[in-house]
Amino acid sequence: MVNSRNKGAAGERELAKELNRYGYHCFRGQQFSGANGDADVVGLPYIHLEVKRVERLNIYKAMEQSRRDASVKKLIPTVFHRRNRKKWLVTMDLDDWMKLYKAFERIQDV
Repeated sequence: MVNSRNKGAAGERELAKELNRYGYHCFRGQQFSGANGDADVVGLPYIHLEVKRVERLNIYKAMEQSRRDASVKKLIPTVFHRRNRKKWLVTMDLDDWMKLYKAFERIQDV
């Protein structure tokens, strides 16, 4: 059985690698500071990334954690999550998603 801490760290490294493929310099956040409240993965400006690599996820509990941690630095709280053999998903509050979408719309109108 895989240790949950090791599985979490592996999930964080895996997501960082995926985000790097999109052109962002992302890496595990707690590997350097280890402070509570730090994002699991850093490198996406304005976004607090909580990473969950589990088969069963209480998404509301994960979002509460992300909101709490993101509020310190006024970042957008998100949960990036996936199960085995599934794609990464992103969960965020509707209000934050709408802000991003409206910003995208303005860019498209130019």
